[in-house]
Amino acid sequence: MVHNNVEVFVVDDNRDAADSLSMLIQCLGHTAAPYYDGESTLQAARAAAPLCVFLDVNMTGMNGLQLAKALRREFGDDIILVAVTGAPQEDVTVAQTFETVDHYYIKPVTIAQVKKILSPQAVK
Repeated sequence: MVHNNVEVFVVDDNRDAADSLSMLIQCLGHTAAPYYDGESTLQAARAAAPLCVFLDVNMTGMNGLQLAKALRREFGDDIILVAVTGAPQEDVTVAQTFETVDHYYIKPVTIAQVKKILSPQAVK
């Protein structure tokens, strides 16, 4: 089944970053909701089962890698996980991140990257 309108969560403790990426995704014709911490995202995902989650790696509280692992446990391969970071040399290793997520980008995520991730060929 191909999803043309993808339910997307954008998680970043920087509200401006989460809001602006959510707006970009909405402009591309998808449903997107911003979240600002891992715990509320995990609760919302259990209720809404998003198809894709963009998550900041370096968040306070539950960090992005911890959130990615929790989402992967809950949804398996039925969810697309996209890690984004503003600091590529963070304390989590790229290897750990790649084991858990489907895509890994340095901020800012470009329109072309978002289109590729949410294309009908990628989201099935």
